[in-house]
Amino acid sequence: MAWSAEQYLKFEDERTRPARDLLAQVPLSQPQSVIDLGCGPGNSTELLVERFSGAEVAGLDSDENMLTAARQRLPQCRFMAADIGAWMPETPVDLLFANAVFQWVPDHLAVLNRLMDAITPGGVLAVQMPDNLAEPSHLAMDASAHSGLFAEIFAGRAIRRPPLPDPRAYFEQLGPKSARIDLWHSIYQHKLADPAAIVEWVKGTGLRPYLDVLPPNLREAFLADYLARITAAYPPLADGSVLLRFPRLFIVAVKD
Repeated sequence: MAWSAEQYLKFEDERTRPARDLLAQVPLSQPQSVIDLGCGPGNSTELLVERFSGAEVAGLDSDENMLTAARQRLPQCRFMAADIGAWMPETPVDLLFANAVFQWVPDHLAVLNRLMDAITPGGVLAVQMPDNLAEPSHLAMDASAHSGLFAEIFAGRAIRRPPLPDPRAYFEQLGPKSARIDLWHSIYQHKLADPAAIVEWVKGTGLRPYLDVLPPNLREAFLADYLARITAAYPPLADGSVLLRFPRLFIVAVKD
């Protein structure tokens, strides 16, 4: 799946806000080692550098486009290319921070369990994931994919990412290795210019797997179909703008 740092950062402030909210709940004052998992273009890594000025802060991502942007943004930091699903740090880390990445990782409960073994006692695993598959923004992707001339292309393909497990599953999986777990949902209401802005937002994330499947000559037609569905699903406010409702799941686990 191809990612675009430029597309992702069109809504940098809105995308970085959950990372700020997650970081605010990390109960560490002076960690020595911090790794930003799925660092993307480095916007969340920058928060970690600002908060923990004395720590060695590094970033990890599997996409070279994102890593290039992150290295340009934070040349003082080390950025690594790796598959989070298989990666383990060479030495224990005080903070593993992950903003909006584990929803893409297969069997991420098992991966999070394994990563707890790589955290120092008293260290923290901090994770934020979108929990928005039931929102119109994502339901419309499937509706477009299975309609008209797109239906044959998407027939038999599992494009939609799996829903997040029930919150109980995270407590069951991480509890035996944790001194404390905080888990909560936040629902953001992002005020965007118009329905087309919602399309631009998801083109940087959830819509990417759908566009990657389509031949280039059909992508604009697909986007037009999707925009029509988004326009119907998100009625305008008085000034013509729209509200993008965006639920997210947060987890902060302190290592026992």
